[in-house]
Amino acid sequence: MFERSDGPTLAVMAAGMGSRYGGLKQLDPVGPSGEVMLEYSVYDALRAGFRRVVFIIRRDFEKEFRDGVMSRFPRGCGADVVFQGLEDLPRGFSVPEGRKKPWGTTHAVLCLAGAVDGPFCVINADDFYGRASYRTAASFFSGPGGDEGGPVRLAMVGYRLRNTLSEHGGVARGHCRTDDRGRLLSIEEWNPIAREGAVIEYRPAGAASVRLTGDELVSMNFWAFRPRVFQPLGKLFDEFLRDRGPEPGSECLLPNCVGQMIARGEAEVSVLDCDSPWFGVTYREDKPKVQASIKALVAGGEYPSPLWG
Repeated sequence: MFERSDGPTLAVMAAGMGSRYGGLKQLDPVGPSGEVMLEYSVYDALRAGFRRVVFIIRRDFEKEFRDGVMSRFPRGCGADVVFQGLEDLPRGFSVPEGRKKPWGTTHAVLCLAGAVDGPFCVINADDFYGRASYRTAASFFSGPGGDEGGPVRLAMVGYRLRNTLSEHGGVARGHCRTDDRGRLLSIEEWNPIAREGAVIEYRPAGAASVRLTGDELVSMNFWAFRPRVFQPLGKLFDEFLRDRGPEPGSECLLPNCVGQMIARGEAEVSVLDCDSPWFGVTYREDKPKVQASIKALVAGGEYPSPLWG
């Protein structure tokens, strides 16, 4: 079905606990033949020339994930897993007493360090990004990666805020500023962003709400990385553990770390334009709309059903 290639690796962050969703979104069917969301990401990535897939999961649902999802993939698609657990920390750090919340998306990416040796893209398991986004991201890697010792060249696929909101509650988004060449100047995790009628607001804890237009550029955690990213990300994660590790609810978030890398001159990040649709399941009430969107794509011939034949 898919041609093997020397293309990039797709890394899928699937270790989240689904607290707002009320269960494991990673394993909840949304396709007409029982497919879960990440299967469409894998399908689109393989069509776009990606060579393998690595899932970042928790150890406690490995068997369920392998049996319920990975067993459906075609033979030879190169799928594997790495684990993200609270105890998977750099030397010299330990899990604070009472800590239950995962360490965040930066930690998830660092769990890939021994599993990828070339260009790779990172995505969320519970988001639908569309076929064109994978082609766009894969083509980015044909360009230079940056001189050794200089800033590493990275990229992200950007979306407009109004197209990424939930009708059922607040969401977290990486708010972006870019220059006139389409390079990322800064990115900051804003949480929560909520819409009530025509009004969209960022509502930071302990501060006044900020009215937004909906045209703001946001990150949906679709990143195009190179292995050189692990070193600066590792340093930032160490800093986070020293400064905020004892806080029970703290998370080391990828958009914030990428923003710090840009500020320190360690990364140059291109924002990739893409006309693919985006939709996702933040809350359980989002699921019917997602199911209807996928059903329409299947009816339009974009995907077969069942997906893997």
